[in-house]
Parts: sequence; structure tokens; C-alpha cells
Amino acid sequence: MNVIVTNERQNELSNLDIDVIKSMNGVFSADEIVNTFKNFYFNKMILDITAVKDYLNISNIQKLSMGLVASKIIFFLPNIPEVSSSTYLSKLVSFRIYNFTNNIKGVQYLLTHDNSEADVAYVKEMEPVPTPVCADANSGKVVVGIKNLSSHAGATTLVYMLKKELEKTYGDLVYAIEISRHDLEYFNVERCITTNKDSLKSTIEKLEAKIILVDLNDLKDYSNCTDVLYLLEPSTIMLNKLMRINNKLFKSLEGEKIILNKCILSSKDVEQFEYESNTRVFFTLPPIDERRKSDYIANLVQKLGLLGTKGEQKTEKLFGLFKI
Repeated sequence: MNVIVTNERQNELSNLDIDVIKSMNGVFSADEIVNTFKNFYFNKMILDITAVKDYLNISNIQKLSMGLVASKIIFFLPNIPEVSSSTYLSKLVSFRIYNFTNNIKGVQYLLTHDNSEADVAYVKEMEPVPTPVCADANSGKVVVGIKNLSSHAGATTLVYMLKKELEKTYGDLVYAIEISRHDLEYFNVERCITTNKDSLKSTIEKLEAKIILVDLNDLKDYSNCTDVLYLLEPSTIMLNKLMRINNKLFKSLEGEKIILNKCILSSKDVEQFEYESNTRVFFTLPPIDERRKSDYIANLVQKLGLLGTKGEQKTEKLFGLFKI
């Protein structure tokens, strides 16, 4: 059975030939919709987003994606430039909202065919320039720290792969630093340095570099980093172990860049993880062979804003099959 929440497009949705167990009409806050349906079993929700109070504020749509299972919601969008823009749509995709359309044929299609991330890849291709990781105002260097949340989550290998990818753009102006260990040495690459926590600042200052990647290991002071990526291997045993050590961990990391590494979860599983942990995943990386080029690493570099990307583009084809 399905549920429908409508407002401006009620008349169009009233003609759908589907079984409806509950319907609401009007304007509701995101919290009201979540509280109404979070413990309510339904197959699909058709949501006229004009029914969401202040829907142009994308954070209200994010509340829906976190409070409900986003893959069960069909977001019926109004035909207005603010919502049809790549800026707005790319935010939907970043929240793992893939089932959206601006016409009734699209709604009918999505009732029986869930979109995957690949189906909305065209939105990412038209994504606006991301907010870059800011360089240190004094040195002009970008220092990205990488921290394992769960043990052996892959920080050292990720430093190595990011370094290789960034060198395609910045050449020998990319360095890697490891704190108090020598694991990076086993990759046999240049411009990899081992230092200790007391010497990190002076080491960074001495390098003639554009980007410095730091394997933080046990370091707890991140003040020398312009940004920090937190790696988590989302296996059951690693998650349970982590939560036993610190059950308030995700609360303390609110707003930080959490990366699920060596992740074999489906997009729906990731949604469930975000819901249960009340957190937002910045990026997911599957198991990767570090000896081969990886599009995932290239995409991560781009999402971090370290390369500079395409600007805003026209959005005539943003709705693909569903555009009338």
C-alpha cells in the first residue's frame, strides 16, 4: 500500500490508479512528515514537495531523507527554475535521493522502477563547482588529514591513492606525511615523509608543496590540517567494536567528512546506516586495487574540490526520461 502527501499538485496525483492507505493534503514541516510516517509501514510515498514547508531550503528535504527511507519516496517536483537547477538536484542526489521527477508519467514509472545512483549520474555531471578545501591563509598549502575511525580502515592506502591521483595535476607539489610510523615507505614512492606529532607543523612549513596528505594514525591534534577525512569500515564487527569504545562517536563527528571505506553495502544499506547512526556519509569507497587507476578516487578528489571542476551548466536534460 502507498501513501500520498500533496499540496499544489493534488489534482494531478488524484488520478493515479494505485492503492492508497493514507493521504495528507496541505503544507507540513519536514519534522511533521517524518513523525507521521517514521513508524508507518508503506510501500511507496508519493510526495508533492510543495507540501513541505520551505522546500526551497534544501535542509528541509535532507531531514526527510534522514528521517525516512529515501528510496521509498517519490519526490514530485514543481516546474520552477529553483528546483530544476543543477544546484538543487545535485543536493538531492548527495542525500541519496534518486527517485524524483517533475511530471506524472515519471511518477507512474517510479512506482515500479526504483532509480539507482547510475540513473541520476547526469545530475552529478552537471554539478556546480564544489566548495574547495581551503588552503592555509599563511602558507597557501592544503593539508588534508586522514584518520581511521575503525582499526585498519585503510588510511595509509588512501593517502597513497590520493597522492597518485593528485600528482596528475600538481606533479611533485604533492607530499604525503605519516605520523610516527613507516607504512607509507612500503609503497616505494617519492615525497613520502615520516615525522612525529611534535615536528608535524615544522615539517609542513618546510615543504614546497601545494597539497599535503597526512596519515594521522594516533594523532589527536588536527590543528595543522585544513580538512580531515574520517575513514570507517562499515562491517558489523568493526561498527560494534567502535560503538562499544565510544557510543557518542557519531554525535561528536556531526558535520565532518565521514567516508565508508572498503564498503560493500548497497545504497539502501548506507541509507539505513545513516538513519541508525543519525549521521551523514560524505563518500563511499568500495574495496579498491591500489595498483590500478580508480574512478572512485578521482571522484573523491573532485568532490573535495581539490582540482576545480566544471561550472554551472544548462539543465535542459536534467530530468532525462521524465522531462515533458
